Amino acid sequence: MSLQTLDGFVLTRSWRDTAEGVELEFWFATDEGPLRALVSGGRSVFFLPQHESEQARALLEGVQGLRIQPLELRDFTQQPVCGLYFFSHREARRGAQLLQSMGLQPLEADINPAERFLMERFVNGSARVQGQVTKSHNHWLMRDARLQPGSFRPRLKVVSFDIETAMSGVQLFSIAVHGFTDGYEERKVFMVGAGAQQDWVESLPDQGAVLDAFVTWLEQFDPDVLIGWNVVNFDARYLQSVADLLGRRLVLGRAGGSCRWREIDDDGDRFAVQLSGRVLLDGIEMLRAAFYRFESFALEVVAQELLGEGKLLKGRGRGAEIADLYRNDKSQLADYNLKDCELVSRIFQQTALLDFAVARSAITGLNLDRMGGSVASFDNLYLPQLHRAGYVAPVASESVQASPGGFVLDSRPGIYDHVLVLDFKSLYPSIIRTFCIDPLGMALGVNGGLAEEDKIPGYLGADFARDGHILPNLIKQLWQQRDQAKSLDDAPLSQAIKIIMNSFYGVLGSPGCRFFDARLASSITLRGHDILGQTRAVIEQLGYKVIYGDTDSVFVWLPDAGSDEEALAAGATLQEVLNAWWREEILREFTLESALELEFETHFQRFLMPTVRGSEKGSKKRYAGLVAGVAGSDLVFKGLESVRSDWTRLARDFQEELYRRVFLQLPYHQYIKEITERVLQGEEDARLVYRKRLRRRLVEYVRNVPPHVQAARLYEQRDIPVPVRGDWIEYVMTTTGPEPASAFLAPLDYQHYVDRQLAPVADGVLGLLGESFRVLTDRQMMLF
Repeated sequence: MSLQTLDGFVLTRSWRDTAEGVELEFWFATDEGPLRALVSGGRSVFFLPQHESEQARALLEGVQGLRIQPLELRDFTQQPVCGLYFFSHREARRGAQLLQSMGLQPLEADINPAERFLMERFVNGSARVQGQVTKSHNHWLMRDARLQPGSFRPRLKVVSFDIETAMSGVQLFSIAVHGFTDGYEERKVFMVGAGAQQDWVESLPDQGAVLDAFVTWLEQFDPDVLIGWNVVNFDARYLQSVADLLGRRLVLGRAGGSCRWREIDDDGDRFAVQLSGRVLLDGIEMLRAAFYRFESFALEVVAQELLGEGKLLKGRGRGAEIADLYRNDKSQLADYNLKDCELVSRIFQQTALLDFAVARSAITGLNLDRMGGSVASFDNLYLPQLHRAGYVAPVASESVQASPGGFVLDSRPGIYDHVLVLDFKSLYPSIIRTFCIDPLGMALGVNGGLAEEDKIPGYLGADFARDGHILPNLIKQLWQQRDQAKSLDDAPLSQAIKIIMNSFYGVLGSPGCRFFDARLASSITLRGHDILGQTRAVIEQLGYKVIYGDTDSVFVWLPDAGSDEEALAAGATLQEVLNAWWREEILREFTLESALELEFETHFQRFLMPTVRGSEKGSKKRYAGLVAGVAGSDLVFKGLESVRSDWTRLARDFQEELYRRVFLQLPYHQYIKEITERVLQGEEDARLVYRKRLRRRLVEYVRNVPPHVQAARLYEQRDIPVPVRGDWIEYVMTTTGPEPASAFLAPLDYQHYVDRQLAPVADGVLGLLGESFRVLTDRQMMLF
């Protein structure tokens, strides 16, 4: 044995109760290979107001090894607290539940020991790990490890895997793998039965042998990360079904660790899985976490958009085609199976998703595979600093008062020349920084007995301490880190920090957050309302017209601008004048330094603000505009049909071309008539498909049965696999109603598409020009 220090990045963390106390297990990726670090003899802790300690001692009298200790910490009502230290974490959870049932108030009782251990040491992803190291099989083992924060970034070893199966029952055909690390790649397909000709295909007698070969290969290649497409709830879950059928464990983790599953919905349709020493990342969920947007997250659609190529088999009949290839052409099935793996690998590389996951983990301390987790991120960042400030966190407020959302100014419908968009950079984080909005700051402002001059007024009765707060400084540090990431061209880190900072308002306004209080969130949003309203007033005092505003942006019309150059100059001037005005105003009224920063973001050469359909009132969160750029003009749509996946491709393409013609002042009457005629003549059938996600199970739609559900209920009788919640339904409107797009029987209802897809899109712009779709496309008029 030797005492050694290794730099590592946390892959997984877990805890277990033992005879010696709580044992923590951390797996790290290091340059020397995977490291399993153990910390033994720990205790599970939560807090309680000291005046409740004797009652708690009596209620927990039979708990072995319990220690109740007064601490130099206070709760948010300024009362001193004590710590309750348990030999077992399960005992701690039972104890907290008992105390709560008796009317006591356990604090921070929901935090598990592994998370608390890392959090309190400020270990966010990276750590310096010190202890006695021994070799154990194919990893390093360190007992009684000591951890400190680090700055290590791992070179992760990754495997993309994908399975092919029969359409019914539990019958695995093949498993394909694509492993890569530092320029080295390995490809393999494990297939039931002989017949494939490729040398990278291993033919095996049955699905049990395929599963064994895959697990053995994983152990030998030894990846840190497994990736795939819908990999948790399909591929891994299906492999678990195979293992269950065969009466064996599914070992995808290191050191013989089997999959630990957890249901994450009430229907048993969606699961999360934990592996020991490895992370399983789903490409769809990772892209969503990084705020990528696609018309569909199907692998074919995403691969075509990002890579310019797609799957080897396409369309809805793939299930039957795969079964046919398994029987008659295993070589082609192997190519198809492996191609899907490679597409997923390339998507991860193209989008730097692993770099994003590592950056997010390094900032928040969340595990690499933790999707969402805004509340947990906030806890990881905030609680250690709160404890060092001498306080413990409260339980969430039981108030049901919701805070108002972002402020939306009334819009002025019309078509305009020269509209500027001025946008407050990260408005809510800026408000938090400027006005010292903070959970501890509010506790001090409301309960700390501060003088009025030491408080900053909020909303709904909130006051915030000018000193002693945490969140404003935390945001300032993140802001500086993001600026540094931008200067280093580190896009994944910059994006991760941006998402985290912008999540703080949502966290404070969420009842799931222990700091939830309507006064906190409202002091952010209502301040934003005031800022947007005052900004509009200043702009209009300067002689311009604000035609719309939404949360952090104002849209300014320049009726007198004679050229693009004049509009751009006005935008730069407005940015400078307004930022100076806000600095002076905040200093004058609050004696505070402004962190607000208004940016001149966009110049629309032509801009359209529509009406609410069927009225003359201006719409909200919907507009379109033409932006001039170096590479030519660019059309921007917000909230309109062209960016909504539940409208047909016909409507979206029609809107883009019609608006382009109107903005560029090109003829458009004949275009509208020609498209209408093409639809009525059956020449646009390929673009008439609707697409909508199934949000509930089919049986749950009782009273209101929307068209996509009506179509979905026809799937089984049309020999299409029955969809489940979350699936996308593609359907068309026929003369007998909605039917599946891939198997409709009745004629298409062309008049429906003219009335419901073309007319609303056209009238959205024609109404502002004094025209109408009906008049332009009247069949009698088209004869002349």
